Amino acid sequence: MVFDEEMIQRLYASLPEKIAQIKNKLQRPLTLTEKILYAHLAENEPIENYNRAVDYVNFSPDRVAMQDATAQMALLQLMNSGRKTVAVPSTVHCDHLIQAHIKAETDLKTANETNREVYDFLSAVSNKFGIGFWKPGAGIIHQVVFENYAFPGGMMIGTDSHTVNAGGMGMIAIGVGGADAVDVMAGMPWELKMPKIIGVKLTGKLSGWASPKDVILKLAGILTVKGGTNAIIEYFGEGTASISATGKGTICNMGAEVGATTSVFPFDAKSVEYLKATGRSSVAELALKNADHLQADAEVIANPEQYYDRLIEINLSELEPYINGPFTPDLAYPISEFAKAVKEKGYPQKMEVGLIGSCTNSSYEDLTRAASVVKKAKEDGLQVQAQFIINPGSEQVRYTAERDGVLAEFESVGGIVMANACGPCIGQWKRETDQPERPNSIITSFNRNFAKRADGNPNTHTFIGSPEVVAALTVAGDLCFNPLTDSLINAKGEKVKLTEPSGYELPAKGYAVEDAGYIAPVADGSKVVVNISPESKRLQILQPFTAWDGKDLIEQPLLIKATGKCTTDHISMAGPWLKFRGHLDNISDNMLIGAVNAFNNKTNAVLDPSTGEYVAVPALARKYKAQGIGSVVVAEENYGEGSSREHAAMEPRHLNVKAILVKSFARIHETNLKKQGMLALTFADKNDYDKVREDDRISITGLTTFGPGKNLQIVLTHSDGTTESFEVLHTYNQAQIDWFREGSALNAMQK
Repeated sequence: MVFDEEMIQRLYASLPEKIAQIKNKLQRPLTLTEKILYAHLAENEPIENYNRAVDYVNFSPDRVAMQDATAQMALLQLMNSGRKTVAVPSTVHCDHLIQAHIKAETDLKTANETNREVYDFLSAVSNKFGIGFWKPGAGIIHQVVFENYAFPGGMMIGTDSHTVNAGGMGMIAIGVGGADAVDVMAGMPWELKMPKIIGVKLTGKLSGWASPKDVILKLAGILTVKGGTNAIIEYFGEGTASISATGKGTICNMGAEVGATTSVFPFDAKSVEYLKATGRSSVAELALKNADHLQADAEVIANPEQYYDRLIEINLSELEPYINGPFTPDLAYPISEFAKAVKEKGYPQKMEVGLIGSCTNSSYEDLTRAASVVKKAKEDGLQVQAQFIINPGSEQVRYTAERDGVLAEFESVGGIVMANACGPCIGQWKRETDQPERPNSIITSFNRNFAKRADGNPNTHTFIGSPEVVAALTVAGDLCFNPLTDSLINAKGEKVKLTEPSGYELPAKGYAVEDAGYIAPVADGSKVVVNISPESKRLQILQPFTAWDGKDLIEQPLLIKATGKCTTDHISMAGPWLKFRGHLDNISDNMLIGAVNAFNNKTNAVLDPSTGEYVAVPALARKYKAQGIGSVVVAEENYGEGSSREHAAMEPRHLNVKAILVKSFARIHETNLKKQGMLALTFADKNDYDKVREDDRISITGLTTFGPGKNLQIVLTHSDGTTESFEVLHTYNQAQIDWFREGSALNAMQK
């Protein structure tokens, strides 16, 4: 079955004329990014040389994808939009709510029982609005999208930051909050700041232990977690042609960890092979006819420095494996230097758990390469020294890997195959331990490694590597083991050097599956009734946020001044809190409980000025709200880094937080705050962060004349009666200011 075939045919039929019009208007060669973006300009949006990282532009994406945790809030908003059906092809994927604990069958059964209310809700809304539904066990959203929906030259948005995975198939795929998804599903233009373009030239060819994952691990060390903000990473060069389609997906996937809007690879023979292998030969043939439009122009490739805002070159032939971490994905070490870092920094050297999976590395190729390491180690008499957990990316991958004996290789050495789901990567891991805060080290093939993320333990040192390196270190049980140079001792006392990994980009016998897990919506959803019980602890009908009262904000108390990294995990934790993703009031009890208070270096302990006591962040916000008082959050760099979860914006809005004032924002989170009618402000002088005191009252003036490019004013009223004032910046355009005035983007849509 080829999904969205008519839409894809229409796009390819119009592409040559569109590209000709764009080139005629701009009078210059085009990058691949520009070809796709300009071909998806919204109706009546002019073709012009937009200023990158400055101008807001309206687009018309081809489709929307949502995972079950974020889909709940997105669909609750869609129900209030006035739409009867979605305007573009859309899908819901049930992958986030399945907890990894025992094994796939057991955990899937548990998930279906404990999440039945949510799954029924998602299924009913999908039927009502004409949305495709991928049931629990079908697979991780991004792997399923890659297998079924991603196509060269397309544009999609998804309610998950790793939507960017589809860039490996030559698609502009962007992670967004639920409100953005509602705009597109409602047939409205979707707004994006025209991104800068970072060109990454790949030369040479991967070999030995080096893998596609190492490309992005190295790049994360170069760009850091915010180096890609408001930019699209475009890969080019002869090195791209040697990387498999799913390998390209891996590289694009983790582009989210450098803050990139998305990443994209050119269409090539590997794309054709993968499309055909996944039953989409007709799409491959259409893409081949448009091949020139699905890659950067020759002039761009010849003179990249003239067309990209930044240029980086990586020689694949010289690339060695990387291991990144702990606690941040941009702390990058080539494996030759990693053991030294472990010892110098005192990281726990014993490697206790190896985890392979996540949307980043759960393809057939990933599993076969990791399994080859395990198989040869077993044949050489080595025993696996650490716990081993595997999450296949989709039911199609799992079924095929089981048929071909790949999963049996893992199980033969004690590996546990968990459900086709996110599992430990997003904190859905019931890790058995009698010391929940014991320092320990694990290594994963995932994409993020923030403190507490995998298992809730702040002292779990999580490192990120390729599936092959994860397998090697799991065999060794030693974080300092380097499979390129070191040997292990087998049961006979013999020295054994692990054999270089080998695998298959695509299954030799083709993919197979009995039940992929897709459920099409009913033909007529008008009679479908969506019921939400008022007593439900999991779901809650959304009430519109109140509009701005037309006044400046005067002497609002400081809620928290956060110090250090403050990701969406810190603002709205996942793990056990995922069960409340459809109930705004209940999930608001986790608001900012992971953020570190700058005044006491503690989490979830902020000063209540009226009592002098330290209380939980949500409790103080609720107290202020009950008194009809707002509050202000202050934080540092790249605030809201990580997931696209809009709960991190909706929870403060629900608890009457009026403004978030920071040194800098992550792109998706800044947009989410704007969509929910909040003030997202940045210090004009970052040193002004130091002026904010624990018991300050904060005024924000200039709102009555709020306009694009016009700074606002902050006045700090200290407890000793003195005041300090300074300017703050914002990036609101007029439409976004209207969202603020109306109370939210959804409110503005309904007017």
